[in-house]
Amino acid sequence: MTNLLLHICCGVCAVGLINKFKKDNVKVTGYFYNPNIHPFMEFRKRLRAVEVLAEQEKMPVHYETAYGLDEFLAGVAPYGKIYAKERCLKCYEMRLLKTAQKAQEMGFDSFTSTMIVSPQQDQAAIRNIGENIAKAAGIGFKYEAVTDLYHECKELAKKRQLYRQQYCGCVFSEYERYNKEIKDES
Repeated sequence: MTNLLLHICCGVCAVGLINKFKKDNVKVTGYFYNPNIHPFMEFRKRLRAVEVLAEQEKMPVHYETAYGLDEFLAGVAPYGKIYAKERCLKCYEMRLLKTAQKAQEMGFDSFTSTMIVSPQQDQAAIRNIGENIAKAAGIGFKYEAVTDLYHECKELAKKRQLYRQQYCGCVFSEYERYNKEIKDES
């Protein structure tokens, strides 16, 4: 049985992935580390959704509860709003690196992230970054093409009354999502 540390950004993507891993006989422990999430109240809502999901699933989760906006902004500042792709890649790297370090520190066989569920994330980049970090750290990175779970995850989250966010998480994605909405209304 694989002993996996699952980086969780949100309850929505986690709920279906946890079910899949259980069916695959993977022992899952969650890890909430998301310095990118903005604003603070959004961070708190997503944290609470993961806490509720952990209770529902009777799943252990390790939480990084400090609001890490300073850390995130310092990490992505060189990429700014103009270079969105590079900014997102740096964000993936920050979270996957910290997850790999935590997995190694706690004796897990491998790690992965709920980011592998979202069709809105750059899956090739997540896989590449995760595999490179895993190789350097000497730990496994579990990547599967599971974006087909995305709609199921949304439905499961709705049924379980988990908080369902409206954007990726960072201040830049919040701006892009709502600025597009305002432009679409004009």
